[in-house]
Amino acid sequence: MSKKIAIINDISGYGRCSISVIQPIVSHLGVQGCPVPTAIFSNHTGFPSFFCKDFTRYMQSYIDEWKKLDLHFDAIMTGFLGSAQQIGIVEQFIRDFADPETTVLVDPVMGDNGHIYPTYTRKMCREMKKLIAYADILTPNITEACFLTDTPYKESGWKHAELAEIAQKLQAMGAKKLVITGIRMGDNYIGNAVCSEGGEMEFQRQMVVQQTRSGTGDVFASVLGADAVNGVDFPTSVKRASNFVRRCLIETAKGTAPLNTGIDFESQLYKLKRC
Repeated sequence: MSKKIAIINDISGYGRCSISVIQPIVSHLGVQGCPVPTAIFSNHTGFPSFFCKDFTRYMQSYIDEWKKLDLHFDAIMTGFLGSAQQIGIVEQFIRDFADPETTVLVDPVMGDNGHIYPTYTRKMCREMKKLIAYADILTPNITEACFLTDTPYKESGWKHAELAEIAQKLQAMGAKKLVITGIRMGDNYIGNAVCSEGGEMEFQRQMVVQQTRSGTGDVFASVLGADAVNGVDFPTSVKRASNFVRRCLIETAKGTAPLNTGIDFESQLYKLKRC
């Protein structure tokens, strides 16, 4: 029987993000992706206009059908959540569908560049902190890590000790392993703070690609989720995911596609090997 990941996230029809990105990548890595939509967008919110249908009122009926099938998953990935009610639904989903061996990956999708997304309320921020308690893997960017731990945000100049303190706070909230992404390390590098179970820290960095594009976090998380199911150790998986995102960004930068159309991961998938 094939390994399965439940992907709790929005569906964006255009713009290469969320489920539209995660599903093909986990499939390429040999894992069946099973979507649970939280919202349906014609295209993501980085475009001047978009259609959105909040899926909150339908989620439980959708999930109840899976209960009838007695489904269980090797991993559960959570991404964009549109309301505090959805966070509660996700908590219950994890209780209902996770076995002891199931890996739960929580991508908090709250904000970036020092700002929380307009869709996020104070109540949602509080509820997201509760969801961290279920996270075998937590993948906040530096903005989200600061908001989750009530740490003042700064664009650069992070010391290793400061990042270690944030990681310790997140682990105290329940996260077993985590990676804080998007950390500026000098003028030419961007990096990740990787914290394994037990608190061991590792810092990884790579040269900056001078483009910011939608969907990179979803590409990154999809590799981590599939790798966790396939037994890849965490620091190695983070490095694989970071390298893959960078290759995709470099390839995309060769063309003229608008920034809000995401990254050209399709042409690079053959370089992402199963482990």
